[in-house]
Amino acid sequence: MPLSRPAQVLLLVPMALGLVLRLRLLGDHGIFWPDEIYQSFEPAHALVFGHGLIPWEFIDGARNWALPGLVAFVMKVCAVFGSDQPTHYIPAVKSLFVLMSVGTALGTYRLARSVGADELPAAACASIFSLAAPVLYFAPRAMSENATVLPIVWGLALVLDRARVDEAFGPAASVRARRLLWLGASLLGLAVLFRLQSAVVCVGVVGVLVARKQWKALREVSVVLAVWAFLFGALDAFTWSHAPNAKWGGWFHSAVVYLRFNLIEGKAAGWGVAPWYFFAQRLWTSMPFITALLVGGLVLSVRRAPALIALALLFFALHSASPHKEYRFILPMLPMVAALVAVGVTSLAIERLRQVGMGLVVVASLLSAATHESLTFGQLGQYPGRDNDSAWDDNGPVNRLMLVASAQADLCGLFTPVHPAWMGGATYLHKKAPLFSPGWPYDCAQAGTCNYAIVPKGNPLPPVAEDKGFVLVRIPNSPCRPDPNYSWRLP
Repeated sequence: MPLSRPAQVLLLVPMALGLVLRLRLLGDHGIFWPDEIYQSFEPAHALVFGHGLIPWEFIDGARNWALPGLVAFVMKVCAVFGSDQPTHYIPAVKSLFVLMSVGTALGTYRLARSVGADELPAAACASIFSLAAPVLYFAPRAMSENATVLPIVWGLALVLDRARVDEAFGPAASVRARRLLWLGASLLGLAVLFRLQSAVVCVGVVGVLVARKQWKALREVSVVLAVWAFLFGALDAFTWSHAPNAKWGGWFHSAVVYLRFNLIEGKAAGWGVAPWYFFAQRLWTSMPFITALLVGGLVLSVRRAPALIALALLFFALHSASPHKEYRFILPMLPMVAALVAVGVTSLAIERLRQVGMGLVVVASLLSAATHESLTFGQLGQYPGRDNDSAWDDNGPVNRLMLVASAQADLCGLFTPVHPAWMGGATYLHKKAPLFSPGWPYDCAQAGTCNYAIVPKGNPLPPVAEDKGFVLVRIPNSPCRPDPNYSWRLP
């Protein structure tokens, strides 16, 4: 059914504003966490262009190739059309993730409608995912959470819709409704390929169908999810059959290694641990007004949408119980809770209260968007000791100077002032030239294995380019000796 004019305005205007704000962020080349380069861009660059700094996960096989495969596809398309430079394929990939984020905002509306929200509250509450400051911050980043949230929200919208399930298996069975159910289950299966933790949502959906006694839907959803589980295993078998310690021909190798690393060996804690209330605290510090509305929506929607509440709280609780926590981990939960706010507003019996509720949601979302440029690492719960530092453009100057270095015809090696994990790697440099950093066993300039360096401003050498306190300089008279021991493994 077409949207009414007020619903179109409430839904599409915040989405359009969110799209503009997201596209403005494409010039931010900062890094929140190394995964946005080394779990996506860098293995994809190695696949398409033949070289890259490869992390342990893509040596031992702890991740599958769905996410870097998606990024590699975009890079390859760019290369085919003559845009094989980082100044072209990086914004192309980021633009794809921006569109996926905007599509998730639309999916939030659809999910809210599927679980009982009226049209206007559903449209208003989609503005939460359109405009919330942390969502804007993460939107362009090639992270598994950003890849998985889109199929999760649309998958849930199709599978949890009671009316559609009844239409699919009722007296006048609808083939179209059944196909939409299959599509929803397939999207949830695809989400697991992008991020293994999304399997929690799949298990939760199966539990919901059991609780509802929707046995026919349960059977068909289970079959579809089983097919996607087979595809997950087959992808691992194709890519990881020769990985270290691979068993069973590599089937489900990435899942086994990842779960062993995180759940049995507990090694993820080496990247930091946080208390159980970390996510609740950071939701409040990064978007307090929206968080208050999310809590209110949960309370008001208890009777109308218990299934979605159970899924959202299950996802939140399991991630809160994990020692290592990062804000991005709960991004897939935000559309669920935003949809519950719409259900809560719908439940208000007095029309005036409903209008006030919708107004509060839109105003809170706009206020959050207006303050997104002031986000700090402290608000996002990242990097203790840097609480007041801006979360934006962290090491962005280094990465932009790497783009300049990539255009130097005589480049044979580059020194950067940061650890390789916190800069753009071969994705940004593109040329097959070694990247050196502080802590390297030797000084590449003295050894003659690099002929360009990114250093703090004030260096006596004339700058090739400068960016926010850093300069790219050419090291004169470097013999450009090759380093036979250089490793393309991320240190």
